[in-house]
Amino acid sequence: MRPLALTLGEPAGIGPDLALAIWHRRAELDIPPFYLVGDPGFLARRAARLGLQVPMVSVSPNEAAAAFASALPVVGLGISVTTEPGRPDGASAPAAVASIRRAVADVLAGLAAAIVTNPVAKNILYSSGFAEPGHTEFLSVLLREATGKTQKPVMMLWSPELAVVPVTIHLPLREVFGQLSSGLIVETGRIVAHDLAKRFRIPRPRLVIAGLNPHAGENGTLGEEDRAIVAPAVSQLVAEGIDTRGPLPADSLFNERARAGYDAALCMYHDQALIPIKTLAFDHAVNVTLGLPFVRTSPDHGTAFDIAGTGTADATSLISALRLAARLALADGPSPPPLS
Repeated sequence: MRPLALTLGEPAGIGPDLALAIWHRRAELDIPPFYLVGDPGFLARRAARLGLQVPMVSVSPNEAAAAFASALPVVGLGISVTTEPGRPDGASAPAAVASIRRAVADVLAGLAAAIVTNPVAKNILYSSGFAEPGHTEFLSVLLREATGKTQKPVMMLWSPELAVVPVTIHLPLREVFGQLSSGLIVETGRIVAHDLAKRFRIPRPRLVIAGLNPHAGENGTLGEEDRAIVAPAVSQLVAEGIDTRGPLPADSLFNERARAGYDAALCMYHDQALIPIKTLAFDHAVNVTLGLPFVRTSPDHGTAFDIAGTGTADATSLISALRLAARLALADGPSPPPLS
């Protein structure tokens, strides 16, 4: 299998710490081969700070898998990273963005099996002129730049316990009512159903759609949006042959018995989706981008500046992201058993 491309993320955060620690424990963890897109000198300094013996080798992507057993393969950025743990500087945003760009170029060229992105600090990126709301949207921009194709990315948070999709993502809550539409829900549902079938190998994905208002609008007495926007979208998805139910009250959608009845829950706004999965699977949930021609996963946590460089960060979510990326990347080969 081709290696995974792991991005540097925010260099002042815990992403580099986790990558180094995971490679150091690679045999114990049974981690698929990956290469880190970054600055070898910076990574060597971070490893020394953490007290980790991590030999590194600068490679091209097609050399990474063979090198992985004996050294951490690093694909250089051509950018010198001076950043110290917990202290973003002028190198932070350029390095983080360049790492994502290189990883996308590699996967589109067939050099990497999938992309795993370490967390970035959006405020640091924004201050440098970064124009997109987040990673997910930036990947779509890079795809359009490289291929001329526009494809809608969909963010799914996945864990063995629960998979959730926010239909609207990085919006202030007051803007959700203006942005949410039946068309957006239908388009999102189509992408989720397609990728659950293709990459997760679920033969007939079951979707549930959360209501926007309390009690899914209580038949219009708590808001008309569920009758006027959400219900027509559910009817359209059902008419297209997608197993879909809703709108359902969000407050009773995530208990254990309810979760057994669906494969993914589409939620109307960011926190409606992320609160339940971070409650159930805080340490091991994985961010998966659907709707793109390549696999991208990411740990479901932030940069944790306060513990960067201390060696105390929990690598569980990044480990899960690497394993899931490798698993999904096999979808084009012999059919693996369904994920559960």
